[in-house]
Amino acid sequence: MKNDVCGRNFYLSLGFVIIFMSSALAQSSDKMDWWKDAKFGMFMHWGLYSQTAGYWDGHVAKGNEHFMIHEKIAIKEYATIADDFNPTNFNAEKWVLTAKEAGMKYIIITSKHHDGFAMFDSPSNDYNIKSRTPYAKDPMKELVAACHKHDMKFGFYYSLGRDWEDPDVATNWPHKGGRSNLVDFPDEDIKVFSRYFERKVKPQVKELLTQYGKIDVMWFDTPELISSEESKELQALILDLQPHCIINSRIKHGFGDYKVTEQEIVDGLEVEPWEACITMGKNWGYIEYDTVYKSSELMTRQLLEIVSKGGNLLLNNGPTAKGEITDLAQERLNEMGSWIKQNAEGIYGSKPWSVQSERLTEVVESVEETNVFDEEDTMKDNLHDGTSKDIFPEVIFTTKNNFIYAYVCSTTTAEVTIAALATKNGAKIKSVTPLDSSNNVKWKQTTKGLTIKMPVTSNQVIPISGFRIELK
Repeated sequence: MKNDVCGRNFYLSLGFVIIFMSSALAQSSDKMDWWKDAKFGMFMHWGLYSQTAGYWDGHVAKGNEHFMIHEKIAIKEYATIADDFNPTNFNAEKWVLTAKEAGMKYIIITSKHHDGFAMFDSPSNDYNIKSRTPYAKDPMKELVAACHKHDMKFGFYYSLGRDWEDPDVATNWPHKGGRSNLVDFPDEDIKVFSRYFERKVKPQVKELLTQYGKIDVMWFDTPELISSEESKELQALILDLQPHCIINSRIKHGFGDYKVTEQEIVDGLEVEPWEACITMGKNWGYIEYDTVYKSSELMTRQLLEIVSKGGNLLLNNGPTAKGEITDLAQERLNEMGSWIKQNAEGIYGSKPWSVQSERLTEVVESVEETNVFDEEDTMKDNLHDGTSKDIFPEVIFTTKNNFIYAYVCSTTTAEVTIAALATKNGAKIKSVTPLDSSNNVKWKQTTKGLTIKMPVTSNQVIPISGFRIELK
């Protein structure tokens, strides 16, 4: 009898453990659901570098928003930029509504970039916008509140392993000290990352997660020399304060929830969650002379390509020092938003189909490369844009609710034939419906493919037509 009781207790305990583990796994999975469905977010780089707008001491600055180390500027001198930083035109609600109308579902903004200057009220370190600028307020408080008001998810970017204000931050890319402040702190060998981690990282991350209510994402950058133990501790700190907060892979050492690719789109289907962060123009922060942006057609194609491969697009813009989204960015976002309103059905909540895309012709229109860089240029980490700028006729596929979605991109022909949807491939089509109208479309399915008579798109800003395909 005693053994039976012990046995029952053992199995009851085992059952509890299994239920607990299953619940924990479900909770971990559930917090990613909104993110996986969102597909499209706004990245915002905003800081002291926005004030100088690409210039320093009367000339075009080396390194753009990274110019502090490339121009070898001491902290004391760089910090004087804050004396003039006064974003009087900042309107949090306008930012959020701009993102929302563009079809974006979340916003990630720089709380602290590599220069170490906090764009939020940081009681633990007075090198911040509230303490050092004429603005003397915390813009993040308004921005988070506006996101909550308009059902926009929100996350903080935080530069983890680069901080040019702190004496204990060494770097090792592309070589020892390659991204360190060697003007104020020249000796890399006496720097101890753990001191910076305890003194600045942990207190500021705690502030970000306790001062504003619900935070949906912690988006880390440049982890550099953080140890595995520190990454684990940082993850635990975040989840203790906000259990449903998502963390990107740049917390390092495998403790993140999703992978990040910067200025690149993966070659094929990715099974694990991933996100591509890509600039509209050449730079991340506001640069006055950066006036050649990708077209809304190209950026929409990139969004579709990323979604078809299982990822999210985090599209960047750099607001001005006055707190305004540039006219160029606003124009592109308006154009994309208008297109998405009509074609969203196959984007949000969709999954990759068995085929990601199909080229319709070999003719390629080369778009001028606006982000050329020298392979030997040590600034290529902030200039390099590895995404394709080619525009060519193709079909990009997604699937949702047992429908296949086919987005026919950049074609001028009267009809297209989609080989992936040929009868010989086993798909028997019941209906084809254009997403941007209720009009019927003429189509036929043969052994060669699905042939669709195309609507006129020549006058459209974004010549991409979406179709919902129902199978028998």
